[in-house]
Amino acid sequence: SKCLDRMTIDIPDSARIVLFQEEKFKNYYNELHWALNEYDKVRSKIIPVTLMVLRPHLRDMEYKLRPGMITLTWTSMNIDAYKAHIHAGLRRFEELVTNINDIIENRIEKNLKIVSKTLLVDLPDSQSFTVEEFVKMLEKHIAKQSTLLQGKNLEIEFAVRDLVKVISAYKLDGHVEGVSEGEISKLKKHYNHFMYQALLHCAKNSMNALKKRIGSRPVIESTHLIIKQTARTSPVLNRHGVNDISSTSTTTTATVQPFF
Repeated sequence: SKCLDRMTIDIPDSARIVLFQEEKFKNYYNELHWALNEYDKVRSKIIPVTLMVLRPHLRDMEYKLRPGMITLTWTSMNIDAYKAHIHAGLRRFEELVTNINDIIENRIEKNLKIVSKTLLVDLPDSQSFTVEEFVKMLEKHIAKQSTLLQGKNLEIEFAVRDLVKVISAYKLDGHVEGVSEGEISKLKKHYNHFMYQALLHCAKNSMNALKKRIGSRPVIESTHLIIKQTARTSPVLNRHGVNDISSTSTTTTATVQPFF
């Protein structure tokens, strides 16, 4: 149209109208292109485990974008309203994904790492103990760590509940079906399973630390037998010390109840 106009050749009125609105149409294009890129960027931030429960939210956002792909044209009168609608939807959706990621990373996964790295035994390298002292000292430490584990279990439980609440509270378009109870249940079971794995890792590391400590240096001294670094483990230690601590450690992890 520009070339024809410069050549003083008559152009159709419709083409002239488009020419006069060139800047406005370019602005529409840039803003809509930005909106699509922003949608892809927000979608890429979704943590895989939450993808299924966020399917309705993705469909809701795609429903908001659909008029631009089906009904709107460059001469439509409601393009500005459409832009405002999708920009508001993108802000809400990005806020939802950010809140979900924050809960998972800072309240769930962080606590799961703390649980898995917790040791139920405290074995000073520079001290030796009688069997009775050894058992009492570790029982006291295990009781303290048990309180920590119970607290972390509750923190993770509340975090998962808040996660479900945030996902369920998001207002969807009336044409979009909400999150199914089955998907919510799968999400809860997922983190329940990971809590179990963290506790298992905690107990396993504790038993390995106990085994390593006993096998590396003297940890128990008895009135009848001093365990030497090169000698076999004392039967008294096996029977009265390690078994008691192992039993207490196992009981401690078992007292942490599944939260769903």
